[in-house]
Amino acid sequence: MLFSSPDDEVTVRYMPQGDFVTHRVTNQPPALADFDALACDPALTSTITDAELLERLHDIGRRTGSAQAREHGRLANENPPVLHTHDRWGNRVDEVEFHPSWHWLMGQAVELGLHAAPWSPDAGPGAHLARAAGFYLWSQAESGHGCPISMTYASIPALRHSPELAERFEPGLRSRTYDFGLREPGTKAGLLAGMSMTEKQGGSDVRANTTTATPLADGSYELVGHKWFTSAPMNDLFLTLAQAPGGLTCFVLPRVLPDGSRNPIRLQRLKDKLGNKANASSEIEYAGAIGWRVGEEGRGVPTIIEMVSMTRLDCVIGSASTVRAALTEAAHHVAHRSAFGSRLAGTPLMSAVVADLALESEAATRLAMRLARAVDAGERSLLRLALPVSKYYVCKRCPIAVAEALECLGGNGYVEESGLPRLYRDAPLNSIWEGSGNVTALDALRAMAKEPSTVDALLAEIDLAAGADARLDAGVADLRKELADPHPARARRLAELAALCLQGSLLLREAPNEVSDAFLATRFGAEATRTFGTLPRGLGTTALVERVTPV
Repeated sequence: MLFSSPDDEVTVRYMPQGDFVTHRVTNQPPALADFDALACDPALTSTITDAELLERLHDIGRRTGSAQAREHGRLANENPPVLHTHDRWGNRVDEVEFHPSWHWLMGQAVELGLHAAPWSPDAGPGAHLARAAGFYLWSQAESGHGCPISMTYASIPALRHSPELAERFEPGLRSRTYDFGLREPGTKAGLLAGMSMTEKQGGSDVRANTTTATPLADGSYELVGHKWFTSAPMNDLFLTLAQAPGGLTCFVLPRVLPDGSRNPIRLQRLKDKLGNKANASSEIEYAGAIGWRVGEEGRGVPTIIEMVSMTRLDCVIGSASTVRAALTEAAHHVAHRSAFGSRLAGTPLMSAVVADLALESEAATRLAMRLARAVDAGERSLLRLALPVSKYYVCKRCPIAVAEALECLGGNGYVEESGLPRLYRDAPLNSIWEGSGNVTALDALRAMAKEPSTVDALLAEIDLAAGADARLDAGVADLRKELADPHPARARRLAELAALCLQGSLLLREAPNEVSDAFLATRFGAEATRTFGTLPRGLGTTALVERVTPV
């Protein structure tokens, strides 16, 4: 029919709504929900040899891929935490309010034991590997809540430097009950720990610390100072560094004191971060806060060093998890989307890009799990060098890989609803946390200088694949030259080469031939690629893509 405006200047043709076809949706992938995140991850499944553990991990994989978990991850980030410094009557409360989805995610992680299971007295062999695999899978649902989970995991070995404090707090830290809220630790069903080390004038240089700790008659200390970054401020305990009479010392501070009063730990503000929005990161003041010494006075850094190692391990695992989450989104999209008459996954160039992302993911995952096995085996010399170089390289590659995965979705990937922008904002975090790139690379040089056995342990691990492939052998020869003449200006090159050689060795020993061959062809030698998808001629990509595509 025709519709005329009152002044008859405009005539519009009106069609009954049933005749419109513009809102018919075609050529869009189905919702990615209710899938098993482990089922499409051969890098992880082939690493796990215990059938019972594998079944438990499939349960985590199904939880991760559930529509419920994915929705909670979205909501927790779209509704970030809110700081309340005072109540309505003007009393200081220093509390952070979280969205219910945050609490749901935290409850799942604690129930699964991702915060402390390896430290339980009944933890069997391979407990750190089991926990690493679970943390890797579950972090794909939402990575921000992994921060307090990781802090709690890392706090226990530090607390054990003071057995009486470990006896007091460890049972609550190991509990699988998530019990949110500020109450005296001894009255709670479960505890979580945070970390408060850096200050604005020092950053990674924790020895520039200006917080003071004054001994009190009862054996406790009174702390006064300002901390620039404090992870997870609503946790129950914090490990912190302060200057005691004997030098830089580690302390544990509860949010609530034994008499039930609030410890004067003032939350000044929450940081407005690039990503990691669901998690609260704060700036705090110790206004005469009470703490107890962990380890000896003046031995603060050695006391926390194992905590730093555990959190660096989680940085590697977390970055591998983020790369895998982005790969899953990209592989799912191209499996269902068509362009120019062809399914995207079947086009040579898109197949090359996703296959290359799959190689990156597999190498990162296998390296992360190898580091976890080293923790189980007590391979201290290997970890002392392999851990910083792995953190350097895997975390640096994460933002690049996520950006490429986002681009696989085209404009859809740039839209918040796709979930890729959240992954992209989260991707740089692990490279900064626990020592940014320069700090971590230089730490590798310090490890070599102080403990030459670390070099022997690293090369022994890499040399398990010696002679299996000329490309890796050439890369290892370059690495040996760097190790023989380390220099601060070359620290990044050394870290990159070491991590790549570790990955190449692991893939040659553990992965299918088509995976290891493609990785070595793209990461070593004259044809080493500079952007994802620029593969040498003759590499098959279809099988590499199909093995990582979610069902």
